[in-house]
Amino acid sequence: MKPDIHPVYRPVLFHDVGADAFWLIGSTVSTDKTFTHTDGNTYPYVTLDVSSASHPVYTGQERKAKTEGRVAGFNKRFAGFAGQPK
Repeated sequence: MKPDIHPVYRPVLFHDVGADAFWLIGSTVSTDKTFTHTDGNTYPYVTLDVSSASHPVYTGQERKAKTEGRVAGFNKRFAGFAGQPK
């Protein structure tokens, strides 16, 4: 391998702020923030908005966006056009 061309691979602490969950995994992400983990060590720190701990698909808390089906919405929107003469 060529020296000085590869990023530094080190333990990084990721924090999902929506679910308040932490992951300590190896990564090459660059960050200036640090955080002291529960094990007492200080690690580079990256915040996440969404992860598998907070995403509705993985948590099983999916919310239905629409209360009516696609066909019912179409009929509701274009109901006035059906009765018009040509």
